[in-house]
Amino acid sequence: MYGRHVLLELGPDRSFDVTHRCVVMAILNRTTDSFYDRGRHWDFDEFLRLAERHVAEGADILDVGGARAAPGPEVTAAEEVDRIVPAVEALRQRFDVAISVDTFRGSVVEAGLEAGACIGNDISGFADPTFLEACARHGASVVATHVRIGPRIADPEPRYADLRGEVRDFLAERGRWAEAAGIPRPRIILDAGLDLGKTPEMSAELLRHSTDLADLGWPVLLSASNKGFLGALHGTEVDDRAEGTWAAHALGIAGGCRILRVHDVRGARRVADLMAAVLAADPRAAREPVG
Repeated sequence: MYGRHVLLELGPDRSFDVTHRCVVMAILNRTTDSFYDRGRHWDFDEFLRLAERHVAEGADILDVGGARAAPGPEVTAAEEVDRIVPAVEALRQRFDVAISVDTFRGSVVEAGLEAGACIGNDISGFADPTFLEACARHGASVVATHVRIGPRIADPEPRYADLRGEVRDFLAERGRWAEAAGIPRPRIILDAGLDLGKTPEMSAELLRHSTDLADLGWPVLLSASNKGFLGALHGTEVDDRAEGTWAAHALGIAGGCRILRVHDVRGARRVADLMAAVLAADPRAAREPVG
């Protein structure tokens, strides 16, 4: 697996050789109810200070979300646009990194891409057919995430006949959808969707078998940062999962994941660079575009 060349494109202008190396996607919530920061960075100045810290610590991507993935009070498309667009515009003016929009709505990703983002991060697996159309039109990259039912819908008792096979087949199909929409293969990213319609044991199984997705040939994103399955397996609260998160990052990288979506950029950057060195790559190149 490690001998196969893997190219990641973040929009039309940024390319990374991620055969052995990882890029880091920093989470930036424009919400008041996210599971981790619980609105600590809702104030716009505080939001920008957090973005500045993420970039200083080595983030390659800033991922802006305007609605939590879990169930919660309704957030309309118009409200989501109002939260995301000013944030994307401000980030684009201040930082020379890729910007991602975390949404499942085609109208919202369209607005975010027009504001300067270059990635559409969709936790619904492209349930909205206009999502891929917008991303293809703007030359953007996409993230396809597995979710059993859908975003913002409670799924307390998920059941699968074949967990690994169903997740793999779902994402392989979404990868093909994206290619059919005209999005180049290096701009299509797969995410197993840990904690989204999975028990802690299911999320652990998918993490343990990250090669299932890496072997499909598209770049793979790991979103494990501080998630509930780590707390359930390790007996830790949400503010005490740093070590569990770092361990998950290392396991995912060993299994072929090449984008880490994180709250703690500094810790993730260190894990990613160490793993790059272990895999006989130059860790300094993890943040250097190749074209």
